[in-house]
Amino acid sequence: MKKYIFLLLICSVFIGFSQNEDIDNRYKSELYKDYREDQFYASVTYNLINEKPDGISQNGFSSGFHLGFIRDMPINERRNVAIGLGLGISSNSYNQKNILIEEGNNGIEFNSIDESEYNVSKNKFTTYLFEVPLEIRWRTSNATDYNFWRIYTGFKVGYLLYNSTKFMSEVENVKLSNIDSFNKFQYGLTLSAGYSTWNFHVYYGLNPIFDSNSKLNTKTIDMKSLKIGLMFYIL
Repeated sequence: MKKYIFLLLICSVFIGFSQNEDIDNRYKSELYKDYREDQFYASVTYNLINEKPDGISQNGFSSGFHLGFIRDMPINERRNVAIGLGLGISSNSYNQKNILIEEGNNGIEFNSIDESEYNVSKNKFTTYLFEVPLEIRWRTSNATDYNFWRIYTGFKVGYLLYNSTKFMSEVENVKLSNIDSFNKFQYGLTLSAGYSTWNFHVYYGLNPIFDSNSKLNTKTIDMKSLKIGLMFYIL
């Protein structure tokens, strides 16, 4: 009789454990069902110019500010691997020394100058872009842990909404806006990696900032953008 009672106790404990585990699994399943991560982003970057023409250099701090939303679409059961597709905007300034952008008889002209002769106080161009990022996303997160490692890599296409140039010196001041010399579409590779709040971010431009009709000393201006900075994710 005691043996039967003992067996009944063991069975009831096992059944209770199984039921609790079943409830726990159902809870986790519900919890993970709609789990998504890092859908809003903000980034601050230092903008460098790649492939500068001979004799051309950068100076000062060239900044970039980026805001947007990325739809996180998990592709595995744990939902820590995902594809992200988004929309965003950005403002990007580039300070440089030796190129004077001005209106000439034949339209916009790019001329190399001796900065010391002009005593230049400011020389920069700025772009404002509508952007579409596409990412492959990997992270160590779950539905309840908000501190985790992440590596997001992908591709970003930007459409130019507005541009401006500003040249200020003792010899002359030139301000232009919405000139046709910039490439309307600008695209490149992206990488964001880090832990929790702090994430390293880099954008490597694949096509020139200026179009093929923009020439300096009869040569095409093939300058490309390289942005390095911090990325912050929310929700």
